Amino acid sequence: MENNLNLYHIFYTVAKHQNISGAAKELYISQPAISKSISKLEANLDTKLFVRSSRGVSLTQEGEILYAQLRNAFSAIRAGERQLANAKQIGISQINIGVSISLCRYILLPYLEQFVRENPHIKVTITCHPSAETIRDIEAGVTDIGLVGMSNPTNNMIYTPVKEIQDTFVTTRRYLDNMKMREGTDAKDKPSLLNNATFMMLNKENVSRKYVDNFLQSHNIFMDNIIEINTMDLLIELAKIDLGIACVIKEFVKDELERGELIELTFRRNIPKRRVGLVYRADAQITDAMETFMNYFESN
Repeated sequence: MENNLNLYHIFYTVAKHQNISGAAKELYISQPAISKSISKLEANLDTKLFVRSSRGVSLTQEGEILYAQLRNAFSAIRAGERQLANAKQIGISQINIGVSISLCRYILLPYLEQFVRENPHIKVTITCHPSAETIRDIEAGVTDIGLVGMSNPTNNMIYTPVKEIQDTFVTTRRYLDNMKMREGTDAKDKPSLLNNATFMMLNKENVSRKYVDNFLQSHNIFMDNIIEINTMDLLIELAKIDLGIACVIKEFVKDELERGELIELTFRRNIPKRRVGLVYRADAQITDAMETFMNYFESN
């Protein structure tokens, strides 16, 4: 069929004009060349498609069947071309973004709101996964670009840092007061606090948890009682109801710290800041939507 596409186009044009001369003018080829192409198509299909007369050509019954199908096919092609032209003119495109729930809510969403307003014809699809799964989706070609909390994804990735974040521990004043009454432990007594407090952290597979664990272990800081939670939002809410000391990202609890709902604790020294960045495959074809998104995100 691939070899017949040009022949089908010639057949369709002749059938539309009902004469070879009209088709020749539209296609800018000679009448003998058109006649030769029609004969070749009829031979390939082993079917007579036209009846020739002094007034031109008319379709046989088989030719009518083929013309009806080709008319629909070429109409669909023209419609596709118009849609592509329209999409190019007004910037219609699509981007699939991978991001964790926490990074989506606290970092991506504020930027995305304005981005969508300024680029209403870019269709944005968001897949919420932990950063490690986002990387796997990008490697598999399922996701175009990711916002991740890791600075060295893999060698075949392009990584662009866009924001610094600070991991920290927070709790309520009530929790510390109650623990002091119950255990006789003061927040300033760090060894006793580590032994007696309830700590709430993300699951061990989480990128943020791994980063904090590496820091704690490098400074010989060990906690006896750890509860693992799936999401940072839940960590924050549990800390606010006096359940324990939560390991969270400081920028995500900025309002709670300013209002005094939560207080920040330190252990010997602050956890070093780390970067959140955009990542995509090094061999990826950078679409207009991806380039627009990256430029907007980095500039803002």
